[in-house]
Amino acid sequence: MSFPLPSNRPEFTSAARRAAEQLVAMALAEDFGERGDVTSTLFIDSAREGQVDIGVRQPGALAGLPIVPLVLQQVDSRIEWTAHTEDGDRIQPGQVVGTLSGSVQKILMAERTILNFLTHLSGVATLTSRYADLIAGTQARILDTRKTLPGYRLLEKYAVRCGGGENHRMGLYDAVMLKDNHLASMTHSHPDQIVADVRARYPGIQIIVEVDQLEQIETVLKWDPDVILLDNMPPEKLLKAVQLRDAQASDVQLEASGGITRETIAEVAQSGVDRISVGEITHSAPSLDLGFDWHV
Repeated sequence: MSFPLPSNRPEFTSAARRAAEQLVAMALAEDFGERGDVTSTLFIDSAREGQVDIGVRQPGALAGLPIVPLVLQQVDSRIEWTAHTEDGDRIQPGQVVGTLSGSVQKILMAERTILNFLTHLSGVATLTSRYADLIAGTQARILDTRKTLPGYRLLEKYAVRCGGGENHRMGLYDAVMLKDNHLASMTHSHPDQIVADVRARYPGIQIIVEVDQLEQIETVLKWDPDVILLDNMPPEKLLKAVQLRDAQASDVQLEASGGITRETIAEVAQSGVDRISVGEITHSAPSLDLGFDWHV
């Protein structure tokens, strides 16, 4: 199976790096405890050096390579790391993504932590790319959600970009998103004024309003949101929502969300929506099979 390359290489931000450093420290602490790697220490000569490739076992999209040197910094900075690929690459079985050279004992200590990050994040990138491939040729884009592992949000959302997807809001702080529970609990009688007040207080912040009935769309369009999220609507209703939007406020983006699968996403995209958010790409992505292949 082939996957389209992302149009732009994703950036591994300084914030993602800081998150990775903290997670690496936690992962190594879990592995080493108070005794360290008892097996490698007792059975592997500390002076022995060797070389190992990180090999690909199944096709997919790659994510997580910047984390490899972060692991090595905390285990043994003398281990040499040579990447033969880049995050965002589409990889095939038998391919080598990178090579480690140095202390065999220390490489063994780092092995599981390195693979845990690479296989998980590459799994997120791979599932994202498969969704993106299914809607190629439409105007819709794949977006993630906040359904991420605690502590891993920046890394998983980075992996989504490696797979050709886009990021939804990072958290509760960087977008206004009025969902059904917010709307049901509001006492303000002029939500359009609230939206105007938000724009004045937080210039540039994105405003998203969720609806689950077609009858709500005309009213919500008058509030001048940036995005209307269409919750759990079948394709025939999505098509009508697009028609309503086009007739009243064509600059408002429409986002389909809720219960979307690889079996249904093509029809959803063909309705004309601009965005499709899929929680599965982060919360249920299977790991991509990568492994250490030692040189003999």
